[in-house]
Amino acid sequence: MEGLIGIQPELKSLSFERGKMHLHLKDGRIVMVPLSFFPSIKKLKTSQRTNWQIINHEGFTFIDSNEVYHIEQVLGKEKDYSFEC
Repeated sequence: MEGLIGIQPELKSLSFERGKMHLHLKDGRIVMVPLSFFPSIKKLKTSQRTNWQIINHEGFTFIDSNEVYHIEQVLGKEKDYSFEC
């Protein structure tokens, strides 16, 4: 069997271009998603979007935001993770 079976996606970096967010993963994949799926990120100024932080290779946040996003939210698998404070 071929493919990415059993590989846990881990974030390497983020970038933004033409209304899309690009998640660069450690395994070489780049996941692009329209910012319309993330209105809270879309509201941030361009300069604010450059001030991001990766959390445990699975999540990310922005300095000027109280939100924490998980990679599974981008992949459409939000039910596969849980976040506990």
